[in-house]
Amino acid sequence: MPVITCIEDLKRLHQKRTPRMFWDYCESGSYSEQTFRENSSDFGKLRFRQRVARDLTGRTLDSTMAGQKVSMPVALAPVGSTGMQHPDGEIHAARAAAKAGVPFTLSTMSICSIEDVAAHSPEPFWFQLYVMRDEDFVDAIIERARAAKCSALVLTLDLQILGQRHKDLKNGLTSPPKPTIPNLINIATKPRWAFNMLRTPRRQFRNIVGHVKGVQKLSDLTAWANEQFDPKLDWGKVARIRDQWKGKFILKGVLDAEDAKMAADAGADAVIVSNHGGRQLDGALSSIRVLPSIVRAIGDQTEVWMDGGIRSGQDVLKALSLGARGTMIGRAYIHGLGAMGEAGVTKALEVIRKEMDVTMALCGERDVKNMGRHNLLVPEDFEGRWA
Repeated sequence: MPVITCIEDLKRLHQKRTPRMFWDYCESGSYSEQTFRENSSDFGKLRFRQRVARDLTGRTLDSTMAGQKVSMPVALAPVGSTGMQHPDGEIHAARAAAKAGVPFTLSTMSICSIEDVAAHSPEPFWFQLYVMRDEDFVDAIIERARAAKCSALVLTLDLQILGQRHKDLKNGLTSPPKPTIPNLINIATKPRWAFNMLRTPRRQFRNIVGHVKGVQKLSDLTAWANEQFDPKLDWGKVARIRDQWKGKFILKGVLDAEDAKMAADAGADAVIVSNHGGRQLDGALSSIRVLPSIVRAIGDQTEVWMDGGIRSGQDVLKALSLGARGTMIGRAYIHGLGAMGEAGVTKALEVIRKEMDVTMALCGERDVKNMGRHNLLVPEDFEGRWA
């Protein structure tokens, strides 16, 4: 077993052990992938202020996110097809998150269903909703999330129209993969993945198959999904879903201060600054560069979280120092999952926790809630000067 000291170690193992189409699905963005790359690289423009001769005993990363106690201000973001990165992947991730004391968010486009995860997770989890044209499906899945005792609804706003990801099209991405000769040859080089995938019945989008009239097999599902993301999603529909849910309500996919104000006015308990991991509007700013403007716009009204490009505990602290009250990680834990299943997600969270603790201490802080702009050196042009 290799020594794992950082997320990059897990990333290498993930690539080695997972079929190419699912690795590419994780590690890619839309069009030129500029926004995908800058989500991570822009963190490197920020610098910490080192402080010394401070009492560093009794350090804590404990916090809250939307009123929920967390062991660190980090939640596992919703990631579609997680159960293709590792068999029963959503179940493994939910268990690891519960053990670590952080929230797990299940995607609408998950392989394991809401009911699958509820039956195996020791703690309540959050559910992420994509708004579909089929209102009966939307109403039903919200009720299924309520019945499963999901503790928050995360409504994604930035997928009304599906962005183009070149690698997914070239790979012919499907869940499960079609038995083409190139796919079978590639899967043959991943024997552990193939063996474990054969042992589970969870190999398609179980939140959808069997829950939508006429969708019983892969070809039905593909046609349905391609037509279903709702281009008419507006603030009126957001309000309707909020009123139907009535619980903790989180809005994800905001990248503009004006939209952030609308999201806060819509009654969001938290607003997540996110560009869908660089998978939607290529050429948009990175989440970390947009974060300060949204904190200024609504930080006194509701919690502002950040998602996108986080690959370390240091990245988490930089987001908190720029005003985020919480963060979400996607690829960082998916690399752990693809590398080693539940143990890999646990390792990813342990890596991030240790990096946060050590870096916070070297910044002279004992409580993560005290991290702020005073802990960072920020370039004057970091947010950009736009005509």
